[in-house]
Amino acid sequence: MTAVMEKPEQTEPVEKPAAPARTPRKVGRSMVVAAILVGWLLLFALLRGKQTLALAAADLTDLHRWFNDVNDSIGANRNSNPLFLYFFNEIRLVIDSVVTFVQELISQPSAGRPLPQIGWLGVVGIAGYVSWAVGNWRVALLAVAGFTFLGLQGLWQESMDTLALTVSAVLVALLFAIPLGVWAGLSDRFNRIVTPFLDFMQTMPTFVYLAPLTLFFLIGPASATIATLIYAAPPTIRITAHAIRSVPRTTVEAAESLGATRRQSLTKVLLPMSRRTLVMGVNQTIMAALAMVTIAALIDAPGLGKTVIQALQSLDVGTAFNAGLAIVVMAIVLDRVTTAASGREEAARRSKNRFLAWRRPLLGAGAAVTAVLVYLSHTYVWAAEFPGEGDTGSAVARGADSVTTWAQDNLSGLTNAFRDALTNGLLNPFQTLLTDSPWWLVGAVLVALGTVLGGRRAGLTTVVCVGLLVGTGLWSDSMTTMASTLVATVLVMLLGIAFGVWMGRSALVDRLLRPTLDAAQVMPPFVYLVPFLALFGATRFTAIVAAVVYAAPVAIKIVADGIRNVPATTVEAATSAGCNTWQIITKVQLPMARGALTLATNQGLIYVLSMVVVGGLVGAGALGYDVVAGFSQGQLYGKGLAAGLAIVLLGVMFDRITQAAARRAGA
Repeated sequence: MTAVMEKPEQTEPVEKPAAPARTPRKVGRSMVVAAILVGWLLLFALLRGKQTLALAAADLTDLHRWFNDVNDSIGANRNSNPLFLYFFNEIRLVIDSVVTFVQELISQPSAGRPLPQIGWLGVVGIAGYVSWAVGNWRVALLAVAGFTFLGLQGLWQESMDTLALTVSAVLVALLFAIPLGVWAGLSDRFNRIVTPFLDFMQTMPTFVYLAPLTLFFLIGPASATIATLIYAAPPTIRITAHAIRSVPRTTVEAAESLGATRRQSLTKVLLPMSRRTLVMGVNQTIMAALAMVTIAALIDAPGLGKTVIQALQSLDVGTAFNAGLAIVVMAIVLDRVTTAASGREEAARRSKNRFLAWRRPLLGAGAAVTAVLVYLSHTYVWAAEFPGEGDTGSAVARGADSVTTWAQDNLSGLTNAFRDALTNGLLNPFQTLLTDSPWWLVGAVLVALGTVLGGRRAGLTTVVCVGLLVGTGLWSDSMTTMASTLVATVLVMLLGIAFGVWMGRSALVDRLLRPTLDAAQVMPPFVYLVPFLALFGATRFTAIVAAVVYAAPVAIKIVADGIRNVPATTVEAATSAGCNTWQIITKVQLPMARGALTLATNQGLIYVLSMVVVGGLVGAGALGYDVVAGFSQGQLYGKGLAAGLAIVLLGVMFDRITQAAARRAGA
């Protein structure tokens, strides 16, 4: 056999793979932002002081005069215009009647006035009984002690006026908010319609509600109550809608399969299963109402807020501190009672206390005792008029004055150095950059930053807001307010990141700090001014520090939650790779929590902006002062209204940019 020789295969030359085309390096948003800022600084150096749209303090624009004319025209035709005769005036009369009715129930008697329906002893008894019925005996003791302390402070009547306005506003708000929340929870279409309005209502700083409402409802309790219910209603609407949507769909389907109608499913399934969340919504509405009622003292709302304002205007720190402490006590009592009510049923189910079987008879006996206390307070002066002359309040005021004097004598060097360093090193240069740049340059920078950080829609919103800010005639004041707001927000975020990371990484630190943060969020904005007024005096720096302390708790909580939500496996992988604690925080946790950081910035900005007008009471100037002056000086009403509009525009602009940036960061 002959061997068959196979012809070797011819191999084609192997082509080398083509080198991948080099893709141009994508420019990051941070580099674009840096380029915009550098360009701004260069143009500022060339164009400083030109086209700044500065307006003297006493000058009015055509828009301000037009607002004044509208105010005068409405005042002249209030009792002849059908719209006022049959709509606005009727609403004002109804609200006034509700507030007057509640006030007369609990008002303390004075010369020529008959005994109230419920005196101080009855109010304390009702507070204790209701707290026990919806919560537990500990909350009841807190309520009794809290209300008694209000009387010992010598502020019983002022406290009852504040409580009356709060209760009236909350009752009216809940009549509208709960049905709207249920509707939003059941209908996706209505939820999409109502959400932008709720966003706008919650973005708008609290003071801005006051000026337009006084235009239609005059200065007084009616305008204060309406402003309060408008401000306090959105939390209940949102939380009610969330509660309805959170009920498992399978539960609703099971009820429908058994023949339940839509109304029965709502009343027998959805609302009962959402009860705890609904009570939380009521809690948030009460807290918002209490904060707004104290602020509404600027439009002659009676109560503790008026005492605080008068004391701040006269720099009487002791009186302001005493009234602010009363506000805090009332806020804590109302917060703890409603919080206990939200967890009442769950606590009862978990409890194995043998005395629970006696709860109903004990509640009956408690109701009888409360009825006796109410009768005594209606019949006898000693039970109707709180005894004593407010010695405790006087002692508190004297103590606050003594601490203030000591702080001014011994800490003024330190506090003044800190104030001057921050003011001269950060606030003044930034304010100069904003106010001395041409208005069109600042507007272009804002639009460019809004587009880069938030996208096209945020950029378009910024264009509209900048144009309207120019139209208000208060561009320079707006830039001054923007400088203070952004500086305060930077400080808020520094605190938010420092304490938020600490809380997010340590459960022990979270348990220790969270009660303090909760208590800080309960306090109305006015209260923050008092201690810093004592330390720093009536300056814009005082307003900035108060705004930082007011806004920091919410930013800290959001950052802590963002750090806590970073997957533990990712952190463990970084640790096993040899990363130290600092590297894990800066290279892993903070980058992965950038959505939470952006959201914290959003909320910090909004909270700081809501303190702008409060700061106007202690020398902050700019838009805050314009709003306050508009309430106190009739010829400046139009300017104050325009300033309120400018604050809204700043809030909308900041909110849209930071919300869009948060969505981008979380994507």
